[in-house]
Amino acid sequence: MRFIITAQASADKEEPDAGGRLDEALLTAYMKFNEEMHKAGVLVASEGLNPAAPGARIAVSKGKRYIVDGPFAESKELVGGFYIIEVGSLEEAISWALRAPSGLGTDDVLEVRQLTGAGDVPPDVLDIIRAAAPTWSESVWQARK
Repeated sequence: MRFIITAQASADKEEPDAGGRLDEALLTAYMKFNEEMHKAGVLVASEGLNPAAPGARIAVSKGKRYIVDGPFAESKELVGGFYIIEVGSLEEAISWALRAPSGLGTDDVLEVRQLTGAGDVPPDVLDIIRAAAPTWSESVWQARK
């Protein structure tokens, strides 16, 4: 099973100081955690996300997409980064999340959610997906077996 662990600031957290000094020990702790998950064979991807200001928000109204002008949500409402891990259960995903370091100010709250796999989709819907996107569905779901 694949899970995504997203990180965001807690609601009561002050905005992190963008110009603040790098905490080498903290960065080392994060990288060692990534290395530990990689060596354990559970880490699929891990990335931080840049601030929202140079990004874009796209919404939908009456079936049409449009660009939403800023300002964007407060930083404490934004995802600051993520891990995608492949483990045997929700409990194992949670155990990894509980071991994650913290201290950047953008990762006080971790949310663990299972990614949708072929086994989560009804067979008739899976048939439509495979017919409409055969190479994509094969690459995504066959790699997870």
